[in-house]
Amino acid sequence: MSLRSTRIFGWTLAVLTIAAFVSLGQWQLSRMSQKQATLDAVAVTLDARTPVSLSAAGDAARARDYDWSGGRGRFVEQPAFVLDNQIQAGVPGLRVYRLFAPDDAPPLLVDLGWTALVERSTRFPDAAIVRGDGLLGRDLELRGLLAPPPSPGLALGPALTPGDAVLMTRIDIPAIAAEAGLPTLPPRVLRLDPALDVGYLRDLDVLPNTLTPDKHLGYAVQWFGLALAVLAIALVLTFRTRRR
Repeated sequence: MSLRSTRIFGWTLAVLTIAAFVSLGQWQLSRMSQKQATLDAVAVTLDARTPVSLSAAGDAARARDYDWSGGRGRFVEQPAFVLDNQIQAGVPGLRVYRLFAPDDAPPLLVDLGWTALVERSTRFPDAAIVRGDGLLGRDLELRGLLAPPPSPGLALGPALTPGDAVLMTRIDIPAIAAEAGLPTLPPRVLRLDPALDVGYLRDLDVLPNTLTPDKHLGYAVQWFGLALAVLAIALVLTFRTRRR
């Protein structure tokens, strides 16, 4: 291969590599912006805490938005829906959901919080949680954050495994509605106010178990740094070749 051909090949490879690294850096910046916008929107909502009706959970136009909401009603006499593989401070557990029927709105899914596994082999929560002790058969006043459900990630295999409690590998709203015998469910869930004496361990972190905006910025800087490094190496090799 001639010197000219080597240079063309080398610079083509360098340019493609630089373009790939820059693209990855831009993607990280995009994710940073999206997550920061989410955190800002939630902060505004939590600061104001201006309540809207629980019926707002069914507003498809706001399916990805956040609202403070509340209302009276009862939990539906249905099995609990428990989301598997939920880690809290390094401890494996489940996130518990139940259907709640407001007095003035269709039923919606309520996030009751996290609970540790009683036995890892069973993948089910404590029997009292399965029975809904302290929840079912009571008129309750709930409040919290209307939010999109957790991202399903890679949707592999069935979303639900029916039983005394319905075990979920991901939140699939249509599948939950079908399991409950309902025609549909709102696209948002109610994440209960941690101050309420209802449910289990919980908070209103909308980006759990995921990278923060600062982390995305750090990765973006790394990708852009790698792009600059490749450019510098290509220039040094080119000038060395010319001197020879």
